[in-house]
Amino acid sequence: MTTQTETAQRPVLVVDFGAQYAQLIARRVREAGVYSEIIPHTATAAEVAAKNPVALVLSGGPSSVYEDGAPSLDPGILQLGVPTLGICYGFQVMAQQLGGTVANTGLREYGATDATVAGSGGVLLGGQPAEQNVWMSHGDQVSAAPEGFEVLASTTATPVAAFGSAEKCFYGVQWHPEVKHSDYGQDVIENFLHKAAGLASDWNSGNVIAEQVARIRAQIGSGRVLSALSGGVDSAVSTALVHEAVGDQLVAVFIDHGLLRKGEREQVENDYVASTGVRLITVDARETFLEALAGVSDPEQKRKIIGREFIRAFEKVQAELIAEAAAEGDPMRFLVQGTLYPDVVESGGGTGTANIKSHHNVGGLPEDLQFELVEPLRTLFKDEVRQIGRDLGLPEAIVGRQPFPGPGLGIRIVGEVTADRLEILRDADAIAREELTKAGLDGEIWQCPVVLLADVRSVGVQGDGRTYGHPIVLRPVSSEDAMTADWTRLPYDVLSKISNRITNEVREVNRVVLDVTSKPPGTIEWE
Repeated sequence: MTTQTETAQRPVLVVDFGAQYAQLIARRVREAGVYSEIIPHTATAAEVAAKNPVALVLSGGPSSVYEDGAPSLDPGILQLGVPTLGICYGFQVMAQQLGGTVANTGLREYGATDATVAGSGGVLLGGQPAEQNVWMSHGDQVSAAPEGFEVLASTTATPVAAFGSAEKCFYGVQWHPEVKHSDYGQDVIENFLHKAAGLASDWNSGNVIAEQVARIRAQIGSGRVLSALSGGVDSAVSTALVHEAVGDQLVAVFIDHGLLRKGEREQVENDYVASTGVRLITVDARETFLEALAGVSDPEQKRKIIGREFIRAFEKVQAELIAEAAAEGDPMRFLVQGTLYPDVVESGGGTGTANIKSHHNVGGLPEDLQFELVEPLRTLFKDEVRQIGRDLGLPEAIVGRQPFPGPGLGIRIVGEVTADRLEILRDADAIAREELTKAGLDGEIWQCPVVLLADVRSVGVQGDGRTYGHPIVLRPVSSEDAMTADWTRLPYDVLSKISNRITNEVREVNRVVLDVTSKPPGTIEWE
């Protein structure tokens, strides 16, 4: 068994072959209480050895091992004697390099698949049902295991769906144990980590805080730093974490861009400051943002404009504070952002991933950015961030709130952003959130974006007269990490109350509709 200190220094390395879920694998490892990091598949054996890992996990990927230019693995990595788990594509790479056979039989498996555990299932599948449902996504199959490996599971299309070698401490599964659709997926990961590799469950959010505080101090030194505090969970926790590291060197800046929900400015100026003691400067930039967004309907352009104006607003604050900082010899040159990993992935920042949409703090930043970014949450998921916030003493009203996009209501208006449209959406959003809270549903949904279809008019009857009002869309979703999501089945009586109140109380709205699309194919936000 490894000690807590050793685990923090010696990670489980997730080798990324371009999988959308590489970070999710790393998260599942962390959920098992073991520290993890992600490295690209291009890492050499020497680079891997230099990190002194306690185990390796080879991720899935979109390629075929037979394709020209397909992601490969330095063969020397499997000669390092490190316990290794291969998943999907990583399973096939492992099989191929160790002398097994990977074949394209024309049989493919996508989605829910029945797998049969062979014999006792070995250390990897031991104690699990002989028949179980797993989540597959592959066109090639391992048709023969490497010499000395035991076949641990099979499916109708895949004779070798899992294998293992206790002697080498090498294991692999064709399915995706990191997704919740695989019934015993987390058990597979934990069996590998704890039973096969012998790793202790001794990594937690306290380790993250300690590690990030050390990194922040090393990056910032005696310098001054601004924080992009929006009032959302991500920026609130990142600000608190940096404040924990450098104290009064941090100035939190709250930009009221006019795209906020009801009461958010007051919550930041009162509750957050009281709980952290951070120095806060509020900038009223509502007119500036509205002028910049005038006439703009394209969602990507809106995101980039909002990102640009955020930075420009911070630069103005920087100019005002520079004299103060210069007097102490420490210029204001760092900017804190609450960037999370899903932001990076959807902006094309993950290995082998496509650009789904630009996030204001990733794809929407100006090329001439004058700050050095401090992003202590960049490799974390939302639930990990919430726990860190709680450990830092932030109030539950802040760390437990629904995720809210950095561009705010600007991307929940489908069409041009105007002051009138913002008021309509603000009122509708407040009603929806109030009724969900009254019904005790805040803990059951991940997020409920309320969307205004500003460029759409629908016919209605209100006050015995014909109306042409805007539709409002309710988008309640359930998710663990925002990488995938399903629409939440809210009680009909709650939906009815929300709809009735919005159409009765919000001017120019005469229709409320429910979005019942999962992610994929749709994203959580409409824009």
